[in-house]
Amino acid sequence: MFKNKLMFSLLLLLLLTAVACGGTAESSSTEPTADEVAAADGSGVYADGAFKIVATTTQANDIAQILTEGVNNVEITPLMGAGVDPHLYQPTESDIAAMNEADMVIYSGLFLEGQFDTVFAALREQGVLIHAMSDPVKQGGFTIGGFELSDELVDVDDPHFWFDPRNWELTVTDLGEALAEIDPANSDTYTANATAYAAMMTPLYEWANQGLRSVPEGQRYLVTSHDAFQYFGAAFGWQMEAIQGLSTEDEAGVGDIQGTVDFIIGNQIPVVFVESSIPPDTIEAVIEAVEAEGGSVRIGVREMYSDAMGEPGTFAGTYAGMLASNAYTVLQSYQCAGVDVTIPEWPADLTPTPPEALLNVDCGE
Repeated sequence: MFKNKLMFSLLLLLLLTAVACGGTAESSSTEPTADEVAAADGSGVYADGAFKIVATTTQANDIAQILTEGVNNVEITPLMGAGVDPHLYQPTESDIAAMNEADMVIYSGLFLEGQFDTVFAALREQGVLIHAMSDPVKQGGFTIGGFELSDELVDVDDPHFWFDPRNWELTVTDLGEALAEIDPANSDTYTANATAYAAMMTPLYEWANQGLRSVPEGQRYLVTSHDAFQYFGAAFGWQMEAIQGLSTEDEAGVGDIQGTVDFIIGNQIPVVFVESSIPPDTIEAVIEAVEAEGGSVRIGVREMYSDAMGEPGTFAGTYAGMLASNAYTVLQSYQCAGVDVTIPEWPADLTPTPPEALLNVDCGE
């Protein structure tokens, strides 16, 4: 495994060097800073006429689109789409070319994009601004630590910080400040967008908190494929149980599955959940094993979003919609299992609005 990672890192460096030595090598060595360009022509963009941003994850793309709304000549290139697992995603040659030409790369951090570290190190040396969305959460002391990602990465923080809207509010504010600094000519727009967007996090948190805490405390167990929902549980009073660890690079063994089966039966958990970015094999194996031991557990009414959001242009393709979809999925699934829950009305001033298809669920058998 280590040898493969080393070879991949070397390949990335070669690709990055090749791109840098192509047609853009001369211009990149003399490219002015944002402040210099802003002072020269008042545009707040770089000399090629565009402020080029690369966003690694779906969450990064969503927040970049929102905070740059109303600013001309911003080009945002998303690398990962809906359903893509960032733990396993390896940057392609076109990804590296886009990042090499970017003014700014927005990524999640805390080792979520585990295959990008070598590329980021090289890009920083070239003067590209590499912005980690998790930095203000880490600096504020709000990360959840003590996890092992690999033999080399022990006692690290859980990277899924965005599942607490209060953390996302910090991310929004911090990114707004970073954009205003790199593009001062449009600082007022970035600041206004960030202020308006950050203000949505309080009603979103309060809505989800009211609903999720309506489930009786002794029944608040969330069983999923991999350990992506610790912040979600901490924010809304739920206990987590996952078959795999923090990273989907971990493979679930027979012991992991049996341990989850014992947990489900021992705690009389009525429902388990599949994630959109992970194959359902392990959850299906758990359900079969529970039934083989005379127990009964049902699968959630729909997939949950963990490492990736939904398709662009959909409710779940936004941060607020993704988190709300997860809350609806948990509450509706427990309701279908016979648990007494309360699903609050969606706040009138909170956008986007949930679609009818999400609100009206068929419990099936």
